[in-house]
Amino acid sequence: MTQAIVNLGENENRTINIIKAKFGFKNKSEAVNYIIDEYAEENLEPEFRPEYIEKANRIKKQKAISVPDFAKRYGLK
Repeated sequence: MTQAIVNLGENENRTINIIKAKFGFKNKSEAVNYIIDEYAEENLEPEFRPEYIEKANRIKKQKAISVPDFAKRYGLK
């Protein structure tokens, strides 16, 4: 486990104390870990480009190819 010395302003310290009390954490470390996890989940997850979503939706709507037709369709026989 990594340890860090962090300098917090009065408002930041108060915010961590509120989160600590609200969620019943034992110490500020748990509160800070919670804040980081929430931030990461909210902001660091990759979002798909709109073009990719449109392409995926078009592909999803296409008719499925059965195995025997696949070879015929692509000239594999």
